[in-house]
Amino acid sequence: MNRNATINRKTNETDISISLNIDGAGKRETDIPIGFLTHMLDLFAKHGLFDLSVKAKGDTYIDEHHTVEDIGIVLGEAFAKALGDKKGINRYGFFILPMDEALATVAIDFAGRYSFRFECPFVREKVGDLSTELIKHFWDAFAQNAKVNLYIKVKNGENEHHKIEAIFKATARAIRMACKIDERMKDQVPSTKGKL
Repeated sequence: MNRNATINRKTNETDISISLNIDGAGKRETDIPIGFLTHMLDLFAKHGLFDLSVKAKGDTYIDEHHTVEDIGIVLGEAFAKALGDKKGINRYGFFILPMDEALATVAIDFAGRYSFRFECPFVREKVGDLSTELIKHFWDAFAQNAKVNLYIKVKNGENEHHKIEAIFKATARAIRMACKIDERMKDQVPSTKGKL
């Protein structure tokens, strides 16, 4: 079973290309003009064991918003395409991840429907070259385009870098769990509706 996808999105603001292999080994190749997002996607691929290539250009001379959001859109589209009819997947995934003083809880359902909740207050406006407010936008764009229910909550964090890193790692682990094939369900869609 090949669970791969390559998605390209070009607008007047950005040019994004993502290749994804869900059943990879955590190989990463990134060419993104935002250093901190590069670091986070590197962690995401490693902890999810996804082979991920991301090439992005954008109007970062304005700010990083369009580029961050569009990478989230394309990453979501890549997961949706790679999973196809979702036969055999666990469908649900969750992970609680400690990152020093921060604790991230993530739950995901590849339901074919969109719902998104994000609870993580930030104090600093930026970490490196990335606005902290865009973390929510990134995962919202991902959830809309992957057609998932995604719940993200961070408690007890004092360091913004730790909070964001915990989110990316925990989300990767939750997605990895949700995408895993259950051999008992390999020819079935995990829904009584027969379709997701």
